[in-house]
Amino acid sequence: MKALSEIGAAVAGTGFIGVVHVEALRRLGIQVHGVVGSTHDRAAARARELGLPPAYGSFEAMLDDKRVDVVHITTPNHLHHPQAKAALEAGKHVVCEKPLTMTSAESADLLRAAETSGRVHAVNYNLRFYPLCQHLHGMVAAGELGDVRLVSGHYLQDWLLLDTDWNWRVDPGLGGELRAVGDIGSHWMDLTTFLTGKKITSVMADLATFIKQRDGREVNTEDAATILVRYEDGVRGALTVSQLSPGRKNSLRFEIDGARSAAAWDSERPDELWIGHRGRSSETLLRDPVLLNAEGRRATWLPGGHGEGFGDTFKALYAAVYRAVAAGKPGDDYPTFADGHDAILVLEAVARSSRERRWVEVDRAVKVAN
Repeated sequence: MKALSEIGAAVAGTGFIGVVHVEALRRLGIQVHGVVGSTHDRAAARARELGLPPAYGSFEAMLDDKRVDVVHITTPNHLHHPQAKAALEAGKHVVCEKPLTMTSAESADLLRAAETSGRVHAVNYNLRFYPLCQHLHGMVAAGELGDVRLVSGHYLQDWLLLDTDWNWRVDPGLGGELRAVGDIGSHWMDLTTFLTGKKITSVMADLATFIKQRDGREVNTEDAATILVRYEDGVRGALTVSQLSPGRKNSLRFEIDGARSAAAWDSERPDELWIGHRGRSSETLLRDPVLLNAEGRRATWLPGGHGEGFGDTFKALYAAVYRAVAAGKPGDDYPTFADGHDAILVLEAVARSSRERRWVEVDRAVKVAN
């Protein structure tokens, strides 16, 4: 088995999230051999800023670098499918940002290519790797909440509150048909699916575009959504998603109600897990390795009282992914392209539900693109 320091990586995309990937990899001792961006000048500037080797001149040049074992794809959504497929065909392991692709035909194609290749493949659903989310996953699996009945919550941000706010995600040609739901709602749905162990089976969605023009350009993607959700085994759910909620910078919140107890968590207070009871005092569990179960301990790095945050979830996710790379075969303790494909199927059901104003079942019999 290789040591992590012997594994080479490269990152496609030099925006905010690409930098987070680089920093997390470095903290694990992974050799980051370079980055490639939308322009060489931008990538070169980012490489200098991060103290990296000179930027690659093209994505193809990055794939040709035999030192690179793993490619991280953090580019706009419309590039995920062609870049991830090219990386797999070049013999690289792949970590791809979410959403995995623009359509389920593309995601099915990527999943088939990844499984055929035998390479490690992962989707960057990093929020699973907050220590208290990992701990709660273990609690639910052990039956500590009882049978899960209800899941509720939100994912709220305010960075697109004004009509002068613009980002490539607003353009469906670059980001896809869904914007707020695809960008952040997909995180909530993946996380609650992971925590409960129940797949989403059908949805009733109401999408809303409140700002019809941004920066002089017509807008067709949603600013917000309310979604009723049905999971396997009769579990019910409700989700609110918004990118124009003043003062909410990055608040993902969920509550899971079981037959015995409940649990609630908010990403803006990530070191606190509320556990609710009837007939005795409810409690707040603070992140402390001494108090966490085995799953929670694997995802935490610091003693109690020493705060961990967003960047640490990337480190914990990549620790799992790179253990699999070091072993030379895919693992089972991180989100794969199978999870990414399933998320795309759910997103397509959400879009269809809003268009047709009715409940829509998630169609898991989608054909692969030619």
